[in-house]
Amino acid sequence: MAFSNALAEAGATPEHVDISATVSFDIVDGMPTVTKSALTVRGRASGIDAEGFAQAAAAAKDGCPVSRALAGNVEITLDAALS
Repeated sequence: MAFSNALAEAGATPEHVDISATVSFDIVDGMPTVTKSALTVRGRASGIDAEGFAQAAAAAKDGCPVSRALAGNVEITLDAALS
């Protein structure tokens, strides 16, 4: 939802969006712990170029409630591109 909003704020109309998160666990202090979340965003949207699409995805990542809750505790990476 945050990404759709970011696209709309950038003046784009999403046609198709595919977002996935690959979460990594490691043992930290003897306990299984989420250490990384790798976000992948692919999609088609009218009214936006590749740079704008990537910027909208970054804004969504930074404003997402889940990303904000994990900030400082989990490494969050982003790979966003038009498809």
